Formats: sequence, structure tokens, C-alpha cells
Amino acid sequence: MILRWCRTQDGHLEIVRLFPVLAILMLAGCVEAAASRVGDRTFRIEGPGLPAESTAPNRRVAERLCPKGYRVIDQIARRNTPDGIRDEDGIFTNWTIRCI
Repeated sequence: MILRWCRTQDGHLEIVRLFPVLAILMLAGCVEAAASRVGDRTFRIEGPGLPAESTAPNRRVAERLCPKGYRVIDQIARRNTPDGIRDEDGIFTNWTIRCI
């Protein structure tokens, strides 16, 4: 199915308009957060650098680590880097969670 708004008046597809949307959707699936064990049932999750503050990658990792549920103990959002020292693009959201 081809969306109507992607076609020009003569019936050709507008790849120029469709490409940025497809690129964003493909990149959204590539980001993954990293987790490390801090204590008993406690994990620290470092989210990837995203253009906007989002907790979706952290939430996916937390649900995989704690299938019965989790509680966010601490949440920190930093611009540029997860540790605040290096200079990288994006907003990094770090969580500390405890499995229920």
C-alpha cells in the first residue's frame, strides 16, 4: 500500500519526502541501552544518545532484565554524554532500577 500523500500529481512517488521518514524509523530501532549490575536485583542502565529525551531504550532493557516488573529508583538526563565529561551529540538518560 502506498500512501496517497507520497505521490505527486502525475502519480510518481516522492522519494525525497519519504526518505527522511524511513531513515528516522530505521535509526529508532538501532539504539540500545547498556545495563550493569549494581547490587542484588539492582541495575544501572545507560541510555544511548538520542536527539530528544526518551526512555524507550531504557524501558526495553529494564523489561528484559526484570520480567516480573521494576521500579525506577533514580533517573538522570544529561546533554552531550552519559558521564558529563566527553562531548557527544544527544541527550542521555540513565536509570537505576530495582527488580520487583
